[in-house]
Amino acid sequence: MTLLLVVVGAAVGAPLRYLADRAVQARHDTVFPWGTLTVNVAGSALLAFLAALPAQGAVMALAGTGFCGALTTYSTLGYETVRLLEEGARFHAVANAAASIVAGLGAASCGAALAQALA
Repeated sequence: MTLLLVVVGAAVGAPLRYLADRAVQARHDTVFPWGTLTVNVAGSALLAFLAALPAQGAVMALAGTGFCGALTTYSTLGYETVRLLEEGARFHAVANAAASIVAGLGAASCGAALAQALA
């Protein structure tokens, strides 16, 4: 049953990641990967929120592991950062890595704080 919950969550999270990434990136005329940054930061906030809630189990399998796991994408972050370096956009590559780490950790802190405030 847990495996099925993870699969269902991932089946929703992966297409949402693609659609959100494309929607955000279409609004910016730059090589900086705003779409990936956006989904990773949002996913970090949501996962930390879920992890800080008292109820776990099925909710965490569906929404945490499945949905957030498919929504966020460390591999794309790595690929896009390397691509930026290869294209000579060194500033954008460094900014992408730094912003992803700082914003992701900040979003996770905010998500956890929100869950604790609501609990």
